[in-house]
Amino acid sequence: MELGEKLEILADSAKYDVACTSSGVDRPGRRGSLGSCAAAGICHAFTPDGRCVSLLKVLYSNACSYDCRYCVNRRSNDRPRATFTPRELAGLTIGFYRRNYIEGLFLSSAVLGTPDRTMELMIEALRILREEYHFNGYIHAKTIPGADPLLVERIGLLADRLSVNIELPSENSLLRLAPDKKKSAILRPMGQIAVKSAESRRQLAVYKRAPAFAPAGQSTQMIIGATPESDRHILDLTEALYKKYALKRVFFSAYLPVVEDERLPALSTRPPLLREHRLYQADWLLRYYHFSARELLSEAEPNFDPYLDPKCTWALRHPEFFPVEVNTAAREELLRVPGIGPKSALRIVQARRMQRLGMAELKRIGVVLKRAQYFITCGGRLPARGTRAEIAGALLDPKAFAVGVQQLSLDDFVARPLPCAAPAVQELADHGVAARQAAQMVRQEALTCLTRRM
Repeated sequence: MELGEKLEILADSAKYDVACTSSGVDRPGRRGSLGSCAAAGICHAFTPDGRCVSLLKVLYSNACSYDCRYCVNRRSNDRPRATFTPRELAGLTIGFYRRNYIEGLFLSSAVLGTPDRTMELMIEALRILREEYHFNGYIHAKTIPGADPLLVERIGLLADRLSVNIELPSENSLLRLAPDKKKSAILRPMGQIAVKSAESRRQLAVYKRAPAFAPAGQSTQMIIGATPESDRHILDLTEALYKKYALKRVFFSAYLPVVEDERLPALSTRPPLLREHRLYQADWLLRYYHFSARELLSEAEPNFDPYLDPKCTWALRHPEFFPVEVNTAAREELLRVPGIGPKSALRIVQARRMQRLGMAELKRIGVVLKRAQYFITCGGRLPARGTRAEIAGALLDPKAFAVGVQQLSLDDFVARPLPCAAPAVQELADHGVAARQAAQMVRQEALTCLTRRM
């Protein structure tokens, strides 16, 4: 098989892996080396067709010995298979880098025979890149669950970031859909990476030339919507992973039906993109707003509201917390106000040392006053008094009612709900209701329900 054919197959097979992000490391170029890593992230480049890319995202092999029911590369699925050699993959990466297509590599793989064999081949490809080609750019490598700890240690010395995909949010779902994978085999390398990374940072603080182990940390990915776990279950797991394994990111991937199986949603099922979006918003609240998972969801309400972002939902549940005085409140209190984010909260704290803040100053600082004005006071005065319907209208998330026009031909312009629109909008459109009318109907109903709750 030609190298171009392999690349086409293995790049297509890698598109379902979303756990890829900016580097988080700062490593300047070195004399005699190729590439560099900037702390702000990977430098972007453009392919000849105009697409902006940063990493060559590819599988080493898609010839998997596992039979995970949700995976397009599962053993029992009939699809083209391909496998690189270590030298082919290293040469391909360097070739793309020299043509300015990429600045780094995102490497994962199906389980080729055994986890150990797969990791050995991936390690050899990265060794060639680092030691023979002197590639100094960013590398994100997936660790294969069940591999020997010595192999995990070796790949951590070659890659900038490691990740071990949890895939499914519970052990029961793993047993049902991925019987070849075990919870312990996934969590063991996570723990090892966390310990080795912390140890490496301590060594680097003392010895500048000490070897760096996965300096950009580790991440993981969970599939959302393939199994029945609630948002509360997923968010509790996410919080626990951050605390126990010091993960940099937890990625959520809305399940896209690609294989037919009675244990999975039907092929006609839409990916739950709005639910994925809500989980990312909640993840942001955990990491940057000092919320806890149990504050955002409860046993009585275990799933996020599709029409409100999680922060607005929390604010409506806790009217006793508001209004917040912007001239005296602590930064942690400001972060709880809808429309105030980490940057604007910091600017408020800095600006009020020199002057008292009013609406004009808050607008210049970057506060989203459309939402915030109903939850704050400026010098003891409420900036706005709105009816319940006005406040509810300001809080509803426009993304849930998004409709777009897609050009299908020169004379065919049809308005359709965007993929991330609320399921109710999609269902009405499927039953023949015009997309804009469907979005308006659902928004009006959501507005009425929210007004009654307030």
